[in-house]
Amino acid sequence: MDRQRRNLLRIAGATAIAGTLPFVPWSRTTAAATTDKFTPDVEIELVARPDELQVLPGRLTAVWRYVGRVLSGPADALQSVPDSYAGPIFRFRTGQKVRIRYLNRIPQPSIVHWHGLIVPERMDGHPRDVVPTGGEYVYEFEVRNRAGTYWFHPHPHEYTGTQVYGGLAGLFLVSDDEERAARLPSGERDISIVLADRTFDPANQLVYEAAMGPGMMGGMTGFVGERILANGRPSLSFPAAAGAYRVRLLNGSNSRIYRIARSDRKPLVAIASDGGLLAAPVTRPFLVLGPAERAELWLDFHDVSAGSRIALIAEPLDFGGAGMGMMGGMMGRGMGAGPQSAAPYPFALFTVGRGAGRQALPVRLAELAPAPARKDSKRREFAITLGHMRWGINGRTFDMDEVEPDERVRFGDTEVWEFTNRTPMMAIPHPMHVHAVQFRVLDRLGTPPGLDGLRAGFLDGGLKDTVLVLPGERVRVLLTFNAFRGLFLYHCHNLVHEDMGMMRNFLVA
Repeated sequence: MDRQRRNLLRIAGATAIAGTLPFVPWSRTTAAATTDKFTPDVEIELVARPDELQVLPGRLTAVWRYVGRVLSGPADALQSVPDSYAGPIFRFRTGQKVRIRYLNRIPQPSIVHWHGLIVPERMDGHPRDVVPTGGEYVYEFEVRNRAGTYWFHPHPHEYTGTQVYGGLAGLFLVSDDEERAARLPSGERDISIVLADRTFDPANQLVYEAAMGPGMMGGMTGFVGERILANGRPSLSFPAAAGAYRVRLLNGSNSRIYRIARSDRKPLVAIASDGGLLAAPVTRPFLVLGPAERAELWLDFHDVSAGSRIALIAEPLDFGGAGMGMMGGMMGRGMGAGPQSAAPYPFALFTVGRGAGRQALPVRLAELAPAPARKDSKRREFAITLGHMRWGINGRTFDMDEVEPDERVRFGDTEVWEFTNRTPMMAIPHPMHVHAVQFRVLDRLGTPPGLDGLRAGFLDGGLKDTVLVLPGERVRVLLTFNAFRGLFLYHCHNLVHEDMGMMRNFLVA
């Protein structure tokens, strides 16, 4: 099919995709009314709106983007990302009370999910709370999470992938006393990078093939773009002193999985995962990041000669022809075969200058208790299923209000959830995300030959909210539901799969 005909994301005009999403908005224009009892430390306005920006040489690219401004409180609570549609970046401290006035100015209903944050159900961005075009939603919550790299993005049912792909995503960074005590690199030495892949047509407009609709052949494996962007740009360059840097990484792609490495093939030192600092630094030959997963690196250039150029490289992993439809996953590769790799892409280049003094890597980073499974913990299995050209969980797809008996959780309980990925006719990984908790990975069972080498790149030792489940695997995680009661979501964070209905409610009561 001609690429011009496949270009379904003409975002500036938005006529191709506007107004088609069924939704049940609240009866008020402002969905969550402010209360006299809540006094925010910071109040921010966040607007989702169309825009045109320079992404590639030539014509401007139509995008959707978040634009924010601080209404009250510290001005440094909001940081823009220069020359990019990405962002903005929120910066808060644990314990701060936050009010965010979200204004929807895109021509589709939308809502914002604070990915990884522990917030009340009506603050979590459930699709039932979508805001119509021109509407407003007021979020009020206290930041309960420990220091870490979190993020925010839309969460309307069936159109999350379209809106994220259009550019709606940003980082939510939290700090606390424990992090400050670790004396990590800060200021210009604290770098945030969001990786995302995009395809552009000859007129520099975004192409999103998965927008053809749920259930289409092209959506079975997901959608991957032809270009990798870092913070919405083709690449990033940093003049670096010969010292230590903290680099925060988010895989903000809709479906793409990356293997991250250094260009000089030295091992990576990881200091944090989804839910914040690890107990101690860990060394990995590379990192594997599925969609929505985060990692933080300690990059030290003290032993690198002045003038050297060191890059961080993203190697896209292809588990069965992602973007090629169902036959791409069925032809030529079985459960035991490893993924194919696209050409490694240097997304961040550091040109090393003179030294600025060596900063010692902390031996200990944070207090993180071991995570043994309790013998009396309730155990649940969530099997990834495929039927009638639709992905599901335990044979079910999304229903806005439905909660089955095995999806009801008792408040305060600690449970073991087991995600099982055994669909041999479509052997691909699934990044499984659970709202309202940070969990611990207990173990991975059944990793087939050919894929077990990827396990060296996982950060399973820290707190997580998204875990990549490889084909053939059973991954057990430990969760404690002691924050809030209410209706929350668990789903695959391959956004094509999520939009197809690979998402379910669970109720904490």
